[in-house]
Amino acid sequence: MKNVKITFSVKELPFYCVSHKNGRKTFEVQAFDDLLSVAVQYDYERKPLEMNCPVAIGDRVEIVLLPYRIELYVNGVCKDEEWPAGERLFDLADTFTPDMPMQICEYVPEPKEQPAILSSFENAQGWYPGDGVFVGDCMPYRKDDEYHVLYLKDRHHHRSKWLLGAHQWEHISTKDFKTWYVHPMAVPITDPSEGSICTGSWIRNGSKEYLYYTVRRGKGLPAPICRSVSEDGYHFEKDTSFGFAVSERYDAPSARDPKVVKGEDGLFHMFLTTSLVQENKGCLAHYISADMEKWEDAGEPIYVAPNSDQPECPDYFCYQGKYYLIFSLRSHAHYMVSEQPFSGFVEPENAIIPCASVPKGAPWQDKLIFAGFQAMGGYGGYMTFKAATALESGKLVFEEV
Repeated sequence: MKNVKITFSVKELPFYCVSHKNGRKTFEVQAFDDLLSVAVQYDYERKPLEMNCPVAIGDRVEIVLLPYRIELYVNGVCKDEEWPAGERLFDLADTFTPDMPMQICEYVPEPKEQPAILSSFENAQGWYPGDGVFVGDCMPYRKDDEYHVLYLKDRHHHRSKWLLGAHQWEHISTKDFKTWYVHPMAVPITDPSEGSICTGSWIRNGSKEYLYYTVRRGKGLPAPICRSVSEDGYHFEKDTSFGFAVSERYDAPSARDPKVVKGEDGLFHMFLTTSLVQENKGCLAHYISADMEKWEDAGEPIYVAPNSDQPECPDYFCYQGKYYLIFSLRSHAHYMVSEQPFSGFVEPENAIIPCASVPKGAPWQDKLIFAGFQAMGGYGGYMTFKAATALESGKLVFEEV
């Protein structure tokens, strides 16, 4: 199936045209009440993928159809996107009824080498990209004198790609919490089988930077643990030679959000959101590795929930001599404290991190800085931060950044 680009100018409003093949609608474009709608049909689902945006007479519209992404541009600006699965029913040879002046041609994307910094903005508290793009789960990381935030790029409030989400990892950083820099997308969707790039973590090993995540595939398929690798911390490439799924004792389709750390024992430890199948309890599975290549079940989860609720977006770090395990239940983040690295965790009284939805943390100077998101009309919203210090007991005390 070839890449396709469809280009036309809006001559009048309203308008409507459609393409059929074998008695089935394959592509539909229409504009009513100054709203342009595009529907593209795939064999993955009966319901088409839809893109929408405002339009006016005289606007130039471009629709780009790739195997793993479709894009809607108006006057050269991307106004909406979707992410397909399966085979597209519309092809270059198809025609529209009624006939409409438009250019339909094969599209060949031009490879682009992006600089490490694409743009900048001031103050990330309350920030989101705009133009229909929202901030989802945040994953902060301290790299030298920079505080980085990877976050899930969200369109359509988790309703993209037939409700799979189609989230991708965007990347910003700061050195002073005033000026923030936008970097190239860290983990994009590049294959139709990728339903969503789920939350994960960043770890450095030797001279390379690693991002660990699971890929939601839908239809009950296991979610494999995957990774991307970078030499400079700004340009990441997917490691297609790496990948594994959790063992049969865990619910593989729901496995997600791997947090990877290096322990004082010299081993790498991974904590994953999932469920114990036989016990029907949510848990954080615990995997270990000596080299980050071969991973094996550590034997027991690091945390087992009292019921079927899955603890999401785990985080883990050592701060002021104590070990912290963090996870979210129904978007609210809880933390537990221990004197031991991987056991003996106790939840202090009122152990909630007041940083909106599913926050995770990273050290900054003498504090912990948590990053989360505040929802706006559904999943996805704007970025929010909280700073924390610890009492001698390990209880965290929060303040504004």
